[in-house]
Amino acid sequence: MFVSMKELLNEAKNKYAIGQFNMNNFQWVQAILKAAEEEKSPVIIASSDRIVDYLGGFRLIASTVEKMIEEMNITVPVVMHLDHGLSVERCKEAIDAGYSSVMVDGSKYSIEQNIKMTSEVVAYANRKGVSVEAEVGSVGGTEDGVTGGVEYASPIECERLVKESKVDALAAALGSVHGPYQGEPKLGFDEMKEISELTDVPLVLHGGSGIPDYQIKKCIELGHAKINVNTECNVAWAETVRQILTNDKELFNPQSILIPAMDAITEVVKEKMQLFGSSNRVKQLIR
Repeated sequence: MFVSMKELLNEAKNKYAIGQFNMNNFQWVQAILKAAEEEKSPVIIASSDRIVDYLGGFRLIASTVEKMIEEMNITVPVVMHLDHGLSVERCKEAIDAGYSSVMVDGSKYSIEQNIKMTSEVVAYANRKGVSVEAEVGSVGGTEDGVTGGVEYASPIECERLVKESKVDALAAALGSVHGPYQGEPKLGFDEMKEISELTDVPLVLHGGSGIPDYQIKKCIELGHAKINVNTECNVAWAETVRQILTNDKELFNPQSILIPAMDAITEVVKEKMQLFGSSNRVKQLIR
């Protein structure tokens, strides 16, 4: 049974962060769930809107992940989240399919349109106990083949969106990017502090892969309760597969190739949970 991320993030805020790990096929889910159970950490599994149809649709994703939780005897809280929902309709479709959390991404529109979209999704989600995340500004880099530049979030617009839509969590773009970084990231910590104080909701850091540990910890101190990771898992998977195939050019058995690659994802996820401080938090959540 999936859980909403609202209570999880409110509990974590200013103390630790819960990792969102994106699925790129169902083996990613197995690897992520294994890590979460071993670390006794709550976890957010996400499907980006652009990958949903490739994976078979919302209903197939939700039902398959739920069955995996059952078959793997997973005991930690699991959130099934829609990442970068492209429209109000897609968010509603995910909610109806059984997702426990959605992100409505109206960041490319005017703040008025963003608030309107977010408010509509929040009203629909609240009736079904589903949490909602929104975004202000533009996270740069490349995700699912789409590339964009960084546009810093306006603190005033962030405050407006949260107060008017009553959204549960906010992704405020402050210098992070999807995909690999060129040099060390330069995050806007002053703006981060201001937005956290103005909105008083859990913040979400997109593009969490490749950010130095000390900056991650500072983001958590300044209100980030959810950190998204995708690229580092994908790189670990690809490097493992590449090495195996390079070392044995005659190998064709999928299990011999893919199981070590899944283990590589699990190790990345465990390392992130330890860094974010979410390991061994389950007992506190269910006290």
